[in-house]
Amino acid sequence: MARGGFVTYTRVSTDRQGKSGLGLEAQRDAVRTYLNGGKWHIIAEFVEVESGRNDARPALDEALAAARLHRAPLVVAKVDRLTRSVAFLTKILSSGVDVRFCDLPQVEGPAGRFMLNQMVAVAELEAGLISDRTKAALKAARARGVKLGGNRGSVVTDAAREAGRAAGAARARSRAADLAPTIAALKAEDITSASGIAAALNAKGIPAARGGEWQAIQVQRLLARLGT
Repeated sequence: MARGGFVTYTRVSTDRQGKSGLGLEAQRDAVRTYLNGGKWHIIAEFVEVESGRNDARPALDEALAAARLHRAPLVVAKVDRLTRSVAFLTKILSSGVDVRFCDLPQVEGPAGRFMLNQMVAVAELEAGLISDRTKAALKAARARGVKLGGNRGSVVTDAAREAGRAAGAARARSRAADLAPTIAALKAEDITSASGIAAALNAKGIPAARGGEWQAIQVQRLLARLGT
């Protein structure tokens, strides 16, 4: 049962289809059916008029940015509305967005693009299974009274610490880039103070970096990263 907010992406191949709505309504119906039941709402809908062979997709870029901004899933009616290129699909699925297809697991096209490139490689499934087995083993160990965590003699090197800091900084820069258009729009509305921007972001339902509501100090850090 679907809950929360979702971003949707639909695509048609010609201007005539886009203007007439031909094909779009069927995709919207598929999305509504997929989300049927529960308390859900559409945060934003993005419509692309472009050939599936063209990987230049401004509306898709906006949809992915909106999904990252709101930390919401991106729902696509059919895999072939997104792309017919496995390489491009793999790139999209690696974008940090939870992409959901209404027609999976019944993927169409040459044996479902070999079942969506083996459902974008069985490795992803295997990684999930390994994670589940690890969690189950840890839970069983706790039940037996085994003490977990703590320092078992391992040493975190300076290089590892630096790599961790660099990864965190990269995530912060990426998040700031996603928020930049929203911040610019708020400033255009004469909302310039850190507290005012925090209130506006909260009103828009945009979560802070670690979830929860924005505070003025977080906005100040964001503005510093953006250089504004």
